[in-house]
Amino acid sequence: MMINKFLATACLWLFSTLAIAAPSAELWDFWLKHDQSSTATIDHSAWDRYLQRYVKRSSDGINLINYANVSSADRTELKAYLQRLAAINIHQYNRAEQQAYWINLYNALTVDVILDHYPAKSIRDIDISPGFFSDGPWKKQLLAVNGKQLSLDDIEHRILRPIWKDPRIHYAVNCASIGCPNLQPQAFTTDNSEQLLNQGAKDYINHPRGARFDGNDLHLSSIYKWFKEDFGNSESELIEHLKQYANADLKEKLKHATAVSDYHYDWNLNEIGR
Repeated sequence: MMINKFLATACLWLFSTLAIAAPSAELWDFWLKHDQSSTATIDHSAWDRYLQRYVKRSSDGINLINYANVSSADRTELKAYLQRLAAINIHQYNRAEQQAYWINLYNALTVDVILDHYPAKSIRDIDISPGFFSDGPWKKQLLAVNGKQLSLDDIEHRILRPIWKDPRIHYAVNCASIGCPNLQPQAFTTDNSEQLLNQGAKDYINHPRGARFDGNDLHLSSIYKWFKEDFGNSESELIEHLKQYANADLKEKLKHATAVSDYHYDWNLNEIGR
């Protein structure tokens, strides 16, 4: 009896550990192709309208989504928008246009998955990824671009992270959780990407779910643990990253921080009325 209980506990621990293990950035070089001379732009107005209609800032500074009240017409339009993005030959665009495209595609796909399985308490409850130890939707192939089937993990970890090598990507892609950086209330474009990337970093780092102090102890989001390679080679480099976007009070406290005491993350769905 004790052996069975031990095995069950061990399996549960292993499943939980593997389920939240963050993939490393491994370039899919097929997506390196681009046309830097191109001035063509991609229309993200449908996604922009959706965001402005359904994303609201809560009193505690978290952007939440009104999943429960998305109209059938807007559901149809969101799927049509995703199909239009899938039909684009993204190789024909310049790097800046590609970055906005991939960020919007990731976020719109995530919202679409949530709506397809709503109500759900957490995105991790949507177990559609292949594999016995997988959880959540991140590894499921959701659509094809340029003839290649793509999952959310492919977009984030094989395209966005390794091509742009910008830690601010983590503040742009949203995993539909309270613990995640805000889903911005407007679509990314070539013109606004820098502003939105910086805004996302500032919003998150200066919010308790991103960084906070308990006395002299620094507590950070688990994002900084899961993706530590993107924020530097040490905790001191991570702290320097935080200082770039910290407000005056937080920056002053970070000056005296030498290590991270703990990491945390809230996987509850980022829905209005949570």
